[in-house]
Amino acid sequence: MIKACIFDLDGVIVDTARYHFLAWKRLAAELGIPFTEADNERLKGVSRLRSMEILLELGHITMARDEQERLANKKNGWFVEYVERMTPAEIFPGVPALLKDLRQRGQRVGLASSSKNAPRVLALLGLADAFDAMVDGTMIVHTKPDPEIFLLAARKLNVAPHQCVVFEDAEAGVDAALAAGMACVGIGSEEQLHRADLVLPTTGEFDPATLATLDVRQPRPTP
Repeated sequence: MIKACIFDLDGVIVDTARYHFLAWKRLAAELGIPFTEADNERLKGVSRLRSMEILLELGHITMARDEQERLANKKNGWFVEYVERMTPAEIFPGVPALLKDLRQRGQRVGLASSSKNAPRVLALLGLADAFDAMVDGTMIVHTKPDPEIFLLAARKLNVAPHQCVVFEDAEAGVDAALAAGMACVGIGSEEQLHRADLVLPTTGEFDPATLATLDVRQPRPTP
């Protein structure tokens, strides 16, 4: 049976994704690269440096690695400026109640975010104590779709991977969850997240009673 629920942060708990978009768009404008919300979808769930590479690919620009790192850090500085204005009012509707309900049902609850800013975001949202374990971008080597982040979260929760369900809004995140042998609830578009076991428009719409139908029991092969 499912014993742990692991949540992504951006697009699942709160919409920090829009702040990422604003910061990347600001950097793209400096570089003379057109950057749309559709382009931004490619950056979801991947590392900061990989996002920088994608942005440069969009602009057909070649750049030394140290300059890429400098610009990626510049973008992150802008993102942090935006994030510092966040309040608990920005948490998606129904999420605090869902996290509380899951724990009352005996579920272990974890957070697994590729963002290195996840601890600060949780503090600003007042959710630092809502999770039994957290993994952020400072703790991993490989980013999604590699399953490392979810496997580490399972270890921290002391639960076998095939007894976990992941809540994800990005295609790379869904692939990572499945590669880890976990069930997955996609948050967002059915078309984009069709590989997930269940897709819902918002996290708050998840019914904990559904956990019984997401029991994968045996580890899955890597997709």
